[in-house]
Amino acid sequence: MSVTATASAAPATVTAVTATAFEALDSCHREVLKTLDELARLIDHLEDKGVDSEAQTLAADIVKFFNENGRQHHLDEERMIFPGLLASADAELVQHVQRLQQDHGWLEEDWLELEPQLEAISKGYSWYQLDGLRAALPVFKALYLDHIDLEESLIYPEAKKQMAAPADAGSGRDGAASRRRAKA
Repeated sequence: MSVTATASAAPATVTAVTATAFEALDSCHREVLKTLDELARLIDHLEDKGVDSEAQTLAADIVKFFNENGRQHHLDEERMIFPGLLASADAELVQHVQRLQQDHGWLEEDWLELEPQLEAISKGYSWYQLDGLRAALPVFKALYLDHIDLEESLIYPEAKKQMAAPADAGSGRDGAASRRRAKA
């Protein structure tokens, strides 16, 4: 799932994001949650039955999702959602966006720890470390849940507000103020 800007020549800011793009980002969040549940189900399955065709299919689907959709989702946010918010005069908002950028790095690091084992399972190998997978899941999941919560409760609504605000909002006041200063 790749979310694209409405105009290819538009700057990489929130103003190039459509309502459909936000729907796609929200949809990807739902898919992340579903895939995290699938990862928990896979770990339980491995404990009960080891690597079989069901485990291979689950692992392959999880790897495909996080390698493709998960990564693309973060790239889309970095390209389309975050730039306009980072330009905000609201220091707290900027700090939250910077935290989300840091989260993207941590989520990628966590994924790079999980992915080789899941890739091996998808190919039928049994050299995975069940205890390691079981220990990694709550950390990976908690970071994703906090990340998604911050995006959906603060970041996306703020980005939508910026998108809805006219591009020249306040420019009339700014022009009038500069004319007053010039007369003084």
